[in-house]
Amino acid sequence: MSIKIENKHLSIRIKKKGAELYSLFNKANQTEYIWNGDPMFWGKTSPVLFPIVGTLKNNTYIFKDKTYNLSRHGFARDAVFELLKQTKTTVTFSLKANEESLKVYPFNFELQIKYELKKDILNVTYTVRNAGNETMYFSIGAHPAFKIPLTPNSGYDDYLLEFDTEDDIDHWPISPEGLIETKSLPLLIDSNKLKLTKNLFYGDALVLKNIPFKKILLHSTRDSYGLNFQCEGFPYFGIWAAKDADFICLEPWCGIADSVNHNNHLESKEGINKIDKGESWKRTWSVHPF
Repeated sequence: MSIKIENKHLSIRIKKKGAELYSLFNKANQTEYIWNGDPMFWGKTSPVLFPIVGTLKNNTYIFKDKTYNLSRHGFARDAVFELLKQTKTTVTFSLKANEESLKVYPFNFELQIKYELKKDILNVTYTVRNAGNETMYFSIGAHPAFKIPLTPNSGYDDYLLEFDTEDDIDHWPISPEGLIETKSLPLLIDSNKLKLTKNLFYGDALVLKNIPFKKILLHSTRDSYGLNFQCEGFPYFGIWAAKDADFICLEPWCGIADSVNHNNHLESKEGINKIDKGESWKRTWSVHPF
């Protein structure tokens, strides 16, 4: 089952499974911006990463001297969300802890995902609520895949990412086990533009820490189609595409995969967020397709 909301500028479609966005359609230029989810390359379109981002060391973590198993990116992306509220231009989904989730993640949580159309901008808001009686630890991240090329007049190599910073940007390599290495490598020096090529991702995602930017412009050198992406409040970022696939994932994260030397303890995990009982936590990312 899926849900559609729209205004005069945009329409979007979201699946109840994973509360996953799978269509972002610009009515002005009659263009779809989300990857089609071809399973030959990657069958997802915009999964939500919760309660972890990336891979845990040995797919396990330790909390209060107990070991838990949790697969890459967590379970929210495969869970069926409840439709909480819908208007013509907004829709909110909810996922709560249950008997199965407590076996792998011992916290009484509620995750709400709100999609909101404001003129020609889509805002996506994550709200995490601690409904338990102890401090809750979690990570969360977005993983939207945007179709490129957007038009028949351009190719993948015609696109680039332009960051709203003049700072140099490093990336952190990923080990064969999906863990973050201990030393970074340069990505951009004296430039804020990253030219996209398919072989850029043959070694997995580009992982960025302590990101110095709040906005990214994705555009082509061949035509005027593209998008503005805003990610203020997310300290980590991933840029990824499946091998030789026609998309680019722009992934704002509050959390990151384990490092190769992590001790598996959840409380000391890099980038982990915590909220006290009864409290909530909120972040929003936005996309403006043009």
